[in-house]
Amino acid sequence: MVPAPTTEAAGPVPSLLPLAGLVRSVTTPDFAGITFHEVTAKSVLNRVPAGSRMPFEWTVNPYRGCSHACVYCFARKTHTYLDFDAGMDFDSQVVVKVNAAEVLRKELTRPSWMREQVALGTNTDPYQRAEGRYRLMPGIISALADSGTPLSILTKGTLLARDIPLLTSAATQVPVGLGISLAMTNEALSEAIEPGTPGPRARLKLVTRLREAGLPCGVMAMPILPWLSDSDEALDALFASLAAAGATGVTAGALYLKPGTREWFMKWLAGNHPELVGKYRRLYESGSYASKEYRSWLAGKVRYFKARHGFANTAGFSHRDLDDPRGEEAEYPAGIIPAAPPAGRASGAPAAGSQAGQPTLF
Repeated sequence: MVPAPTTEAAGPVPSLLPLAGLVRSVTTPDFAGITFHEVTAKSVLNRVPAGSRMPFEWTVNPYRGCSHACVYCFARKTHTYLDFDAGMDFDSQVVVKVNAAEVLRKELTRPSWMREQVALGTNTDPYQRAEGRYRLMPGIISALADSGTPLSILTKGTLLARDIPLLTSAATQVPVGLGISLAMTNEALSEAIEPGTPGPRARLKLVTRLREAGLPCGVMAMPILPWLSDSDEALDALFASLAAAGATGVTAGALYLKPGTREWFMKWLAGNHPELVGKYRRLYESGSYASKEYRSWLAGKVRYFKARHGFANTAGFSHRDLDDPRGEEAEYPAGIIPAAPPAGRASGAPAAGSQAGQPTLF
């Protein structure tokens, strides 16, 4: 098979001049509309800041920017640190740490390394389409496993299936956590709001393949989108599908709109669902989080449908709550729906006069 031609830019693009280690900027017909900026990194192990409430202390991100193009991605603002914008540039200007595996292997040999868990997929997806070209993950997985370092991976990318044999082998050496990000089963909605990702059916098949290989596979069902994917029908279909696929646990929570993401998401909403713009502004008027009332209402529904499909007492994935560190803030015991909702809040089942069972306040 003849590889597609590659075009190399004459020199570093202006916005990347300050980026250390830039080797070249590449475009190829196989990845139309995407520019890869290949860099050599001095370090790839990142320590999670103290007080971040994350259940891991170290991360590795071989890519910056992501062609999955999820409108709601919480990592969008990080692209502005490279003088790119948080919108289209995040989707199309992908920075690739081409020497990530080699640098990581060296870092893991340091006497100071304590073999604490390393999480992958915390900022941008390590199995986005670029991984098919650069194949960085096999070297990263091997380096971690060979050094005795536990690892976890969160992804939407079905390219992960390529590395199932390697992950199965790694799991005999160190604890391996795997999580698939999937928060909706509506294929049309998925295509509209996360256009570069494999669709929900493909990700469900990946969950099953991982389980059939004997690997654990939790699901990060985030973000649940107000008025778009939070109805009883949508949540019931989601958790039923996850149970049928064999997911070992589910963590779910509401859309998180931090600065950088908020502006891009609201632009998309205005173009696709203008009738919801005012509702979202009111729901998120206090900041990045949906109102406490909405999150508590949603958590009650989530617990109900988790219980209905056998997830009541199971933990989700170890990358828990990356989109919203507050996660499932339910005030109800697992699997219990209140007999009557508190004032302004609907119960787990649709309430008369509410839209898809949402609190009538909204």
